[in-house]
Amino acid sequence: MEFANPKILWLLVVVPLVVAYYIWRATQGGASIIISTTDSLRKAPRTLRYYLRHLPIALRTVALALIIIASARPQSVEHETKINTEGIDIVLAVDISGSMLARDFQPDRLSAAKEVAAQFVAARQGDRIGLVVFAGEAFTQTPLTTDQSSLQTLLGRLRSGVVEDGTAIGNGLATAVNRLRESDSKSKVIILLTDGVNNRGQIAPLTVADIAKEQGIKVYTIGVGRNGTAPYPVFDDRGREVYTVDMKVEIDEKMLGEIAKKTGGEYFRATDKTSLERIYEQINSMEKSKIEKVELTHTNEEYLIYVLWAIALLLLEFIVKYIVLKRIP
Repeated sequence: MEFANPKILWLLVVVPLVVAYYIWRATQGGASIIISTTDSLRKAPRTLRYYLRHLPIALRTVALALIIIASARPQSVEHETKINTEGIDIVLAVDISGSMLARDFQPDRLSAAKEVAAQFVAARQGDRIGLVVFAGEAFTQTPLTTDQSSLQTLLGRLRSGVVEDGTAIGNGLATAVNRLRESDSKSKVIILLTDGVNNRGQIAPLTVADIAKEQGIKVYTIGVGRNGTAPYPVFDDRGREVYTVDMKVEIDEKMLGEIAKKTGGEYFRATDKTSLERIYEQINSMEKSKIEKVELTHTNEEYLIYVLWAIALLLLEFIVKYIVLKRIP
C-alpha cells in the first residue's frame, strides 16, 4: 500500500486531540440539578443506553481518521518485471582423438577440456548449446538444447577411442555448422577445440570456414597443448598403461587463426588448464545473451473503500445518537 499524498496523514494527529477534548469535557460535567440524596439513583439498573453513551464519539473519531486516510489517496501498487531474453545458439566442437590423452594438462587434455566446458555450459543460462565430437570421423553427441542436465551428462561421458583415430578438423567443423544451419537465432557461435593438425576427413577446414561465414556463424578456435613435447601414456593390448613417452606437440595455429579470422571469431592457445579456463571466461564475456528488462507498474486507487466506511460510521453515529440514545432537550 502506498499513498499519493502522504503528507496529509499528518492530520491524523487531530484524532487523539479530539479524544482528549472529549474526555476533558466529560470530566467538567454538564447541566446539573440539586437533589437531597443519590442513593436511589445508584441502585437504578443500567440500561443499554448507559453502555452506548460513548459510542457516538468513537464512531465519529474513527470516521474522521478514515476521511483523512482517504484524502491521502491510498493506492495498491503492483510492480511487474518482464524479461525478454535473446539467447545464443552455441555448438562445442571437441577433439577426442588419442592425442587428447596427453598429460601436459591435469589429469589429461580431454578431461580438462570436459571440466572447463562444463563450467562454461553452466554459465550460459537461456542459451541453446549443442555438442559435436571428432577424431578421424565426426558426429553429433547432442543437438542444440536448453536441457543443461542432459548436456552435462553427455559431456561427462566423452572419451577417446570411440571412433577411428585421427584429427578431422574439417569434418568436425562441418558437422557443427550443419547443427546451426537451420537455427533462427540472431547469434550463432562455434567453439572448436583441438590439439592437432587436420589429417583426416573429406573437407578442408578453411572451406568450411567460408560456409560458416556465409551462414553468419562465428567460430572461436582453441589450440590445446604446451610448447615442445608432452607426456603421453602408452597402453598394452589389455588397455593397461605401461609407460609414457614424450610426444611432440603439433598444432596448426595458422589454420585455426584463419578459421577464426574468416568468421569474425578469435583464436586462442591454451597451454594448461588455467589458461583454458581463462579462454572460456573470455569467450563467455564476449558472447553475452541479450536480456531486456521492462518494469511495469499498475496502480489502483483504494480511497473509495475508506470513504464508504466513513459514511457508514457517520450514519451509524446518527442512528445511535438520535434514535437509540434520543434525549429530551
